[in-house]
Amino acid sequence: MRDWKSLPVFLCVLFIGFCFLTSSALGQTKPVELKYSIFFPAPHRHSVLATEWGKEIEKRTDGKVKVTMFYGGTLTPADKCYDGAAKGISDVGMSVFAYTRGKFPLLEVIDLPLGIRSGWAATRLINDFYKKFKPKELDEVKVMYLHAHGPGLLHTKKAVSRLEDLKGMKIRCTGMAAKIVGALGGTPVAMPMGETYDALSRGVVEGSMAPFEALQGWKWGEVVKFSTENYGSSYSTAFFVVMNKEKWNSLSPDIQKIIEKINEEWAEKQGKAWDEIDKAGRDFILKRGNKIISLSSDEDWRWFKLVKPLHDDYVKSMKAKGLPGDEALKFCLEQLYKIQK
Repeated sequence: MRDWKSLPVFLCVLFIGFCFLTSSALGQTKPVELKYSIFFPAPHRHSVLATEWGKEIEKRTDGKVKVTMFYGGTLTPADKCYDGAAKGISDVGMSVFAYTRGKFPLLEVIDLPLGIRSGWAATRLINDFYKKFKPKELDEVKVMYLHAHGPGLLHTKKAVSRLEDLKGMKIRCTGMAAKIVGALGGTPVAMPMGETYDALSRGVVEGSMAPFEALQGWKWGEVVKFSTENYGSSYSTAFFVVMNKEKWNSLSPDIQKIIEKINEEWAEKQGKAWDEIDKAGRDFILKRGNKIISLSSDEDWRWFKLVKPLHDDYVKSMKAKGLPGDEALKFCLEQLYKIQK
């Protein structure tokens, strides 16, 4: 009889214990895992920065969010990175807008020869532009931050200090850079970055357009001898760091706020990083004895006048699409002047 009387007490204790264990298990929620796709190889400065971005998020969310990196385009290749993030193949992606040219028409203003003088300035410009215009072409993702490389300049096997020296030269380039080369009188040769070293070495091309960082990062400094500082016609290329929109919306407001704060910090870091690796590339070629040619102001003006029609073409193209190209270009030129003043 005593055993029967104690049974309800025993069952009650057992039930309370079960509830406690269940609530504890539910409280130990697994961290949110984000897959980050990036086309740069793991040792590259931008891959290192992207990794640190993920670690900072993990730190400030107390481990509630963890980021797993997929380097070298192993999850999605560079030209599929944006769509991969939009469709959820990756949760976060970094790549170049121009790799899917035509998909982001209004943003093409950043790739125009605007006279960029630093990666920090280009990065500041593209983020200011995004905040101002919020292009609808990016509505299918959540933008983390944007960035852009330092001045795209001319690097050649023979000296180029005047337009006449460039005439007819075969210059490796892609996207907007190809139009710039053509406008300046050179012969554009479309070619991926990875094939350029060999092409320069064998004389298939006589030069290439890129920021200084490529001279060390891609080792072009070993196969070119001259770099021309043609800032009047210098350009940049826009990069994105975006998150899958569904994944973003699944995060709690407090975590979203933490990530947005980190994004602001990392945009600044990314711009400075471009300038750091540009300096490293510049130092690399100077140690090798390569020569840097600075155009005279009059000569630089000649180069600018030849690429100016590309600005007009952009405005006309945007007008045909019903987009405010004239306003976008005006904003970029005025904002860049303030930034680089």
